[in-house]
Amino acid sequence: MNHKNLNEKWYGTTVVSVRRDSEVVIAADGQVTLGDTVMKANARKVRSLAGGRVITGFAGATADAFSLFERLESKLEKHSNNLMRSCVELAKDWRTDRYLRRLEAMMLVADKEVSLILSGTGDVLEPKDGLMAIGSGGNFALAAARAMFNSKLKPEEIAKKSLEIAAELCIYTNNNIIIEKIK
Repeated sequence: MNHKNLNEKWYGTTVVSVRRDSEVVIAADGQVTLGDTVMKANARKVRSLAGGRVITGFAGATADAFSLFERLESKLEKHSNNLMRSCVELAKDWRTDRYLRRLEAMMLVADKEVSLILSGTGDVLEPKDGLMAIGSGGNFALAAARAMFNSKLKPEEIAKKSLEIAAELCIYTNNNIIIEKIK
């Protein structure tokens, strides 16, 4: 690796969530890219937290995301697994804490009742239609999921197909798809 690559930015994630009726899933591709080089093709960017009651996916720096996963799990324990309250508290910390402010990641989180997008700018956003996506191919995946939403496909199938479409369009997204759903 030449010295120039050390200053390049890490890219490569598409994460999508689909909620319909009583089902919710979060799915992500596995590609991590540094500049024009694929560094890893099978990264796991989705996790289950709180004993499987919360699912989450991240886009951004991996180490930063793991810090956020730990913080979110701590907030969930503190607030009796109330996802909305835990996310609002995490967003407050993320925006005001000197260490957390430097973290470069976004998260999708969901439980049986709510789906949310979290960002380091203090945003806690709830989609109106049960669909959300983040990352380099997020807009492609979101558009594809919206197009399929009223079909007979299950949320898991919509998430998978939308990521496959994003992978065809976004060079930072691949077809190594991992899906988590509320059990």
